[in-house]
Amino acid sequence: MGTRLFAGYVVVIAGIFMGLGGVGVPEAAGANPYLPLWEYIPDGEPHVFDDPDNPGRERVYIYGSHDSRVTDFCGREFVVWSAPVDSLDRWRYDGVIFSAVTDRDGNRLNDDGLGDILYAPDVAVVRDEAGVPTYYLYPNNQHEGRQGMIARSARPDGPFEVCNWSKDDPKLTDGVLRFDPAVLVDDDGRVYGYWGFEESFMAELDPTTMCTVKPGTEVKVRAVPGFSQADRERFFEASSIRKIDDKYVFVYSRSTADGDFGLGSSNYTLAYAYSDNPLGPWTYGGTIIDGRGRTMHPDGRVIYTAHPNGNTHGGLCRLGDQWYIFYHRQCGLDEFSRQAMVAPVEVTVEKGKGGAVHISEAEYTSEGFEINGLNPLRTYPAGIACHYTGKSPAVETGWPHKRFYGAYIRPGRYDGDPAAATEEVNLTVNPLVNLTDGSVTGYKYFNFDLMDGSKPAEFVMAMKPTGAAGAIEVLAGDIYGEPVGLGRIELSGAECAVAEYAVQELRVPVGNLERLSGKMPLWLRVSAEGEEPVGEVYYFRFEQ
Repeated sequence: MGTRLFAGYVVVIAGIFMGLGGVGVPEAAGANPYLPLWEYIPDGEPHVFDDPDNPGRERVYIYGSHDSRVTDFCGREFVVWSAPVDSLDRWRYDGVIFSAVTDRDGNRLNDDGLGDILYAPDVAVVRDEAGVPTYYLYPNNQHEGRQGMIARSARPDGPFEVCNWSKDDPKLTDGVLRFDPAVLVDDDGRVYGYWGFEESFMAELDPTTMCTVKPGTEVKVRAVPGFSQADRERFFEASSIRKIDDKYVFVYSRSTADGDFGLGSSNYTLAYAYSDNPLGPWTYGGTIIDGRGRTMHPDGRVIYTAHPNGNTHGGLCRLGDQWYIFYHRQCGLDEFSRQAMVAPVEVTVEKGKGGAVHISEAEYTSEGFEINGLNPLRTYPAGIACHYTGKSPAVETGWPHKRFYGAYIRPGRYDGDPAAATEEVNLTVNPLVNLTDGSVTGYKYFNFDLMDGSKPAEFVMAMKPTGAAGAIEVLAGDIYGEPVGLGRIELSGAECAVAEYAVQELRVPVGNLERLSGKMPLWLRVSAEGEEPVGEVYYFRFEQ
């Protein structure tokens, strides 16, 4: 079954993105990336806190850096997003919670008037005897003399104000924490800090300052061996700490050795170690997530099916009865448009001295919080793809640049009010591009039990053709075996009468519907007559 693109058959709808809500297009809900695709929040630390505006209710807050500078890492402001713990498809923009623009005395921190660049943060909460919370933000300010900066607020969504200015210099702060700080307030009220780049550092903190080493204690260096040491832990950066039952679980970015998992060296993975004590000794647990989308090819090779390299940072969080690992992925052709991702994991703790912590390795998917599978009858942006390969593997062409020999996701930006952004923006901002011959794009996983196998169906795809001749096959199941053919969209440049190629909504009848059941991956496979890409894909859905 196929659709051929030619004059008179497919309606050209250059204004298709205007008023999508008016034509009954349901929005994606909770899929990966789980925040709007135009928002770039890497290094996300998830924390469940009381909702200050709804007593008795809880929200999960995401504290990360903000890739707003576009051509380099991070930004000069922190924004926070949150969602009710029982409605993980209802993410709310809570606004800017912190920036470092003025000094202790209210004067400009920097001569140019710009705020400091803020990297991966963490947040901890302390309650007084009456149970009143104070939230401490560790903004990972890397400006010389301000690396140990902390700020506090009475609310989890800020605003946060710096609380550790030096008494001697209005532009400096006190404190021991440095790169990628993480802080744990233990059940007994003792406070511990974790940080480091290439080497890990840990210390008990003074609870009266929340940022200096507790008197009578000292900083532990290389508590988790770094990647330059001959140990399998290979700590690189991205410290994150949790207490689970009676165990302390330390999540971090691991720099894999060349040949690990059959691939080259990379710090695009999160691993963990665990201990009976907050400062160790630590036992290596294993990998939790690999952002490269590592998979086994039928010919026995291990391949990556997403970005070939990058960085990642995140943490564990239990929401209801389900544990998740939060992390970020790369998007586009460099490393400066990183998106918030999540995956379910299983966590098992053997309680008692010496007991182990087992955390399952998560799969890199498009599901996000839709862990029962994506709904085929819902409209999803093409930018939620979790697999994008070409005839040749993607390569690094000199940091931070990547080259793809097939499809990839092009990051876009939204300059309006984040709280007012519509779903149509989300559907169009991260198109699937470079659809050259041999490109395979995958979405794991769709729950096809949500479709009625007894009713006819159509696959609908919004696409901007280039005029190049080719076809896009819609498939499900095992892409390396015998996938189920659902439809084929033929693209004939010679017959296409569209002078200026606009976005078009293409439809193809779905075949083999009876062969779809349960959770299955969905694939778009491109064949083209030449070397040019056949177009860009913006969104898709099934209709019945």
